[in-house]
This record gives sequence, C-alpha cells and structure tokens, in this order.
Amino acid sequence: MKKVAMIPARSGSKRVPKKNIRLINGKPLIDYCIKKALESNIFDQVYVNTDDIVIMEYVRKFYPDINIFEREAKYASDSATNDDFMFDFLTKINCNSVMQILPTSPFISSEDIILFDKEFDSKSYKTLISVKENKIECIYNNEPINFNKTEHTLPSQKLDSIYSYACSLMIWDSKTFIKNYKENNGPYHGGASKTGYFELKGYSTIDIDNEEDFAIAEIVAKMISKNEVQEKKYYSTDDLIYDSDVSRILPSDGILNNISEYQNNMKSNIDQIIESMPKDSSWSYTLVNSDSNRSTLLAQMPGEGNRRHYHDNWDEWWLIIKGEWEFEYDNKLLNASKGDLIYLKRNTIHKIKAIGEHLSVRMAVSRDDVEHIYLEKDYNNE
Repeated sequence: MKKVAMIPARSGSKRVPKKNIRLINGKPLIDYCIKKALESNIFDQVYVNTDDIVIMEYVRKFYPDINIFEREAKYASDSATNDDFMFDFLTKINCNSVMQILPTSPFISSEDIILFDKEFDSKSYKTLISVKENKIECIYNNEPINFNKTEHTLPSQKLDSIYSYACSLMIWDSKTFIKNYKENNGPYHGGASKTGYFELKGYSTIDIDNEEDFAIAEIVAKMISKNEVQEKKYYSTDDLIYDSDVSRILPSDGILNNISEYQNNMKSNIDQIIESMPKDSSWSYTLVNSDSNRSTLLAQMPGEGNRRHYHDNWDEWWLIIKGEWEFEYDNKLLNASKGDLIYLKRNTIHKIKAIGEHLSVRMAVSRDDVEHIYLEKDYNNE
C-alpha cells in the first residue's frame, strides 16, 4: 500500500500574506510540518503542493528528498476549494491513501502523525478527520447545543463535549475521494463512506489563521525550543511544587529513554518488551495512556529511583515485574520483589529506589493529569 503525505501551501493568502514562509522562531512556517512528516517515517513519498516559487526554492534547498507538486493557477485561486486541489493531486499522483498536513498547524508532532495513520489503518476508514474537544457551553443560531439555559450551570467536567474540526491532519482513501468528488458527494468530509474522527490535544490544535495566532505561535515555539513547555510554578507557603508533566518528571528522575509510540495496543507482551529494552540503563515504556488511566513500565539500575513526593487526589499502586525495589513511605521502609503489588493511599509521602544487583522493573498505574507534589528541596534533588 502506497502512502503519501501532501502539504498544501498556496502563495495567495488574504488575512496573512505570505504566511507559509513567515518566520516563526527563525524558521518558515512550512518548515515545521515538513520536518514532522519526515520524522514520522511512515510515508513512501512526501509532497509540497504549491504555486509559490519561493516555497519551491526553499524545499529544493533544504529538503531535496521532498517532492514538489506544482499547483496550477486555477487551483491556487481564492475560489478553489480543498476538494478541488486534492482531486487534482490525486488524479496525477498514484497512491492508495493521502494524508494532508496543514502548515498552519506548526506544532503537530511526528507521534500525532503516526497515531493518526495507525487509527486510519486499524479501523479501515475511508476518511479520517482530526478534531479538537470543546468542553464548554456552546450555542448555534442563538440556541444552546450542550446545555439547558433554564437549569443550573453544570460543572464543566459534566458537560457533553462538542468536537470541532482541527483540520491539521486529514487522511483519505484515494479512490473513495475521487469517486465522491465526481459524484459531488462531499469528498473532503468523507461523503457516505466510512469516516472517523481523531482527537488532537494541546499545542497540536493551534491553527494559524490571523496575526494574533502568529503572535501566540511565536511564543509557543520559543518555549518549546527552550524546553520550557508547561513549566508550572505555584505560590505556596510550604515551598511545594506541583508537577503533572510526565515528559519532564521521568527525565528529572533519571529516566531519559522514554518509549511512548506503541501505547494503547489491544495486546502487549511485557516479557517481550523487557527483553527488547536495554539491560544496563534506565528506561520507561508506556503501555496504556487514555483519558481514564496510564500504565507504564519503569526500569532503573540499582541506586536509581524517583524523588520523594505525594499525591493529594490519587491512590497509587505498582506491580513489581523484575528485580527488587525499596519503598520509603512515612519514614518507613518496605522491600518488594517480583510478583509483589504495592498499594499506597493518597497523601502518603513516598520515594522508590531500585536495589539488588541488576536492572529492576516495576509497572506504575496512574493518569496523565495526576499532580506529583514535592517539597522544593526534593524536587531539585537537594
């Protein structure tokens, strides 16, 4: 099956002129999605679909392996639709499926692209559309959509979510798109074919459509480049630090090799995973990461462990898979080995350390938004 990626980038833009070559943190806007498409390593070919000479020159200079699809003027006009230029592309490029990646979504990650493609294949969709969640009261034609204006306001977590197109990523089965286009059957939206929706989150949902969006994107890009994303600081009389960012917590605990691209498989073999991973250095391997829970294998060498902390709203448990671990809790010590399950109630201050002579592995069960609460000295390993 031949998979291609297509990045549309016409020269004409009324709201933000030349937006695709506008610099964000020193790089042209279009550079961000090109790089992520290549990093995903799932496409047979990647195309930039453009009528802009400057974009063509940039791609040829910095990305010689990228294909340029020169868009005809009639498909680059204000009246030409996504249906039109995609139909033109698919009638000239032979492929089974095409993923459209918009350059106006610069913070799409290679992992987003991989998971999006996996969803399309595993569910046998003919069209897959990226969406974002809006968990807030919404109206249409001055009428409520997900709330009753004659009743008391619900907590936001109890509201029904409304999903809107993110548009950042789209995949179409090529034959289905062409058929729907010829039959005037809404090819962009999937027509009557099997269509799915894939939720994007966080910075991946940022879409640049005006000058204010560019200003926000510039700030985010600089934060990401300085590794300052989601740094949380709170006022506290007790010098407490709250952190729920797993991508920062694990490296700060000494685990730098963190594997997350194979999460949420229906079946995973833990023994095979451990056998495939390093035996002489720490690592983590995320098994499950959903809205309701997260399960991760954590492997560390003797003497390595996490920093002393607690959770104020989460009871925690671990299953020891391999080796030996020392659990320090409420100034007590408890050793655990393979087959032991350790349970701690919320608000229990604890610290975990690998002991013994070889790599130890434990399975931790939590959720992505659970706060880890540290004294400042413990957070900074003082």
